[in-house]
Amino acid sequence: MNEKLLKIRTLGELKNAGYQTMPVRMEMRKNLLERLRSKEQILPGIVGYEETVVPEIENGVLAGHHMIFLGERGQAKSRIIRSLVGLLDGYVPVVAGCEISDDPFAPICRRCVKLKEEKGDALEIAWTGRDARYAEKLATPDVSVADLIGEIDPIKVAEGRYLADEETIHYGLIPRTNRGIFAINELPDLTEKVQVGLFNLMEEKDVQIKGYKIRLAVDVVFVASANPEDYTSRGRIITPLKDRFDIQIRTHYPKTIEHEIVIMEQEAAHPPRSGVDVRIPQFMKDILAQITFEARASNEINQSSGVSVRVTINNFESAISNAEKRAVRNSENEIVPRISDLHSLYASTAGKIELEYVGEDKKEDDLIERLINRAVLKVFDKYLKLDDLKKVSSYFEQGWGVEVSDSAPSSEYMEPLREVTGLREVITLLGPFETPGLMAAASEFIFEGLHLHQKLNKDRQGGRFAYHA
Repeated sequence: MNEKLLKIRTLGELKNAGYQTMPVRMEMRKNLLERLRSKEQILPGIVGYEETVVPEIENGVLAGHHMIFLGERGQAKSRIIRSLVGLLDGYVPVVAGCEISDDPFAPICRRCVKLKEEKGDALEIAWTGRDARYAEKLATPDVSVADLIGEIDPIKVAEGRYLADEETIHYGLIPRTNRGIFAINELPDLTEKVQVGLFNLMEEKDVQIKGYKIRLAVDVVFVASANPEDYTSRGRIITPLKDRFDIQIRTHYPKTIEHEIVIMEQEAAHPPRSGVDVRIPQFMKDILAQITFEARASNEINQSSGVSVRVTINNFESAISNAEKRAVRNSENEIVPRISDLHSLYASTAGKIELEYVGEDKKEDDLIERLINRAVLKVFDKYLKLDDLKKVSSYFEQGWGVEVSDSAPSSEYMEPLREVTGLREVITLLGPFETPGLMAAASEFIFEGLHLHQKLNKDRQGGRFAYHA
């Protein structure tokens, strides 16, 4: 925006500059068209929705629609909604001191209408940024009409105003978002009374407060999110409110392992680690993403609740943290997660999945172990063939064995690398692994893959695991 415009302080100066305001829907439409022409992303940082969700959002914005996003938890619904703020202008003029950011050319609140009549072109204006034009509310049963729309202010009544006078209202969150975007997360959790107040405001632009009918012609684009299970006639949503949302957009989980990994790497927290390199083998990233895919396909997990991408992100962080402890205790200069670190995923997975059936014979830890084993086996088969490991298998068939541990330094793995026939050659098939940490991770991956293919036995001895024929 032209910096000269931001220095304008009266309606007259605004008119002389040739500035024109427009409804929020038209403003978002204009900015989206500009991005489409310049081939810019409209949802930066959102991965995997390029051919599914994004085109529907584009259509909704171009048509000026109120939108609702339906999806299970962890499908970036809130993030998408917040990203829509980027389609608003950087700054817009408002009547100075107005509670509901009135348009100086066409004010709607009684105070600003009077001010414009009195002052004309001398009406004072201010500029408000796009972040101030967005509001969000998590729907809960205790949210009231007063919270969202407004309430009669007894102090204003005591000052001599009539109850039916619009100026007696203490404005709620939606009017204060006038000329912006208002978002409600988990929409069906609102009580029916509040839902009725919402659809009146969205369509008829009027609402009843304490029995008085008040007209609030606010300029707001409504966006909401909901779980599909609740957004049905059997759920907690009233049909007239469903009808007020012009389009519903179905979100989904990443459809490919590659997308899951991109999101995992993008969203994971990486605290600075001075003097230590974090090296994560690709097969470990694949395993972490595959665990989540296995959970989403499991009939032992309640799929209507969903398995969030946060499972992958938190598991990634847990594996790195467990590897970091080992590096610190052993004074190593690299952090490399390996198979023996996967036990750390139990804590970061358990709270994010809901078992379909709960009982003494159904334990979360057992299920998580099965998910991990299935994931490791699938990734192993993606990278290696059993024919490539004949020499390694024959070593164990001669009666030899190896031990691994999540606390063992990488140097302990150098002896098996020298002793196990063919092990180093197989590691080269996984990648150019030259550091001790990477070779230790690759060794464990190979041993575990052979175990899951029933070529090796695995015994637990305290915190160590022994592989043998």
